[in-house]
Amino acid sequence: MTSPSGSKTPSDDSPLPARPRLIATDLDGTLLHDDKSVSDRTVKALAAAEEAGIEVFFVTGRPARWMGVVSDHVHGHGMAICANGAAVVDLHADGKLIQDRALDRAVALDVVRALRDAAPGTSCAVETSTGIHYEPSYPRFEDDPGASLDTAEELLREPGAGAAGAPVLKLLAHHPELTPDGFLALARTVAGDRATITRSSPTALLEISGLGVSKASTLALCCAERGVSSDEVVAFGDMPNDLEMLTWAGTSYAMANAHPDVLAAASGHTATNNEDGVALVIEQILARL
Repeated sequence: MTSPSGSKTPSDDSPLPARPRLIATDLDGTLLHDDKSVSDRTVKALAAAEEAGIEVFFVTGRPARWMGVVSDHVHGHGMAICANGAAVVDLHADGKLIQDRALDRAVALDVVRALRDAAPGTSCAVETSTGIHYEPSYPRFEDDPGASLDTAEELLREPGAGAAGAPVLKLLAHHPELTPDGFLALARTVAGDRATITRSSPTALLEISGLGVSKASTLALCCAERGVSSDEVVAFGDMPNDLEMLTWAGTSYAMANAHPDVLAAASGHTATNNEDGVALVIEQILARL
């Protein structure tokens, strides 16, 4: 069966578990339309899943302050996994940080230096639990007009004695000329033994977390707390930062608009984000209960 645009949609023999207990979905390029909206169909599907006793987790690279697009659609527990697994936040409490898996500042600075040596022209930004901070040459996000500017050395400087400092959730690295996948491969070669390096942007923008920190590893922790096994999880994604989550989950779906590596790794495919591919699968799940 195909969608109106010709993309493949799930068929009746799609690899759905008998009764999943948790749905984990990425946001940008997956649950959200390209205009960053959540369709009425998707809102209805999410609510129906929760009513059927299936928990829904938003698992995203976004920081907590950018979760307003879905904060009204979180039911029950209210928690979301943000910053590619570096933060668990309570959306019922305005994105309050419940747990962080911080990137060590000294390690982050070591990664910055390795990237600059390997790819001159690299600029960086530092995402902390309280906001984002840029190097002057880094292309800034319109959503954060009040962010501070400084060198990576200053942004990652260890707090003074007695000062806790905000946890570093992600280091961002941008290159103006390299291809996105080329920059990712290079970064993993020169610094992949010190940090988790991935990407979700169509530009050469890397997202760097503490070693072992990913959407998958934090989702696994949250599931373990609930007694949920990976076989009881259905996951959705579209970009390389979703790969570990999609391979960890017992059942996974790549959006039709997904990166080729994601399409190859997922156990199933669904329609594009603009065609409500996540809602389509949820509707199939609920119809089989």
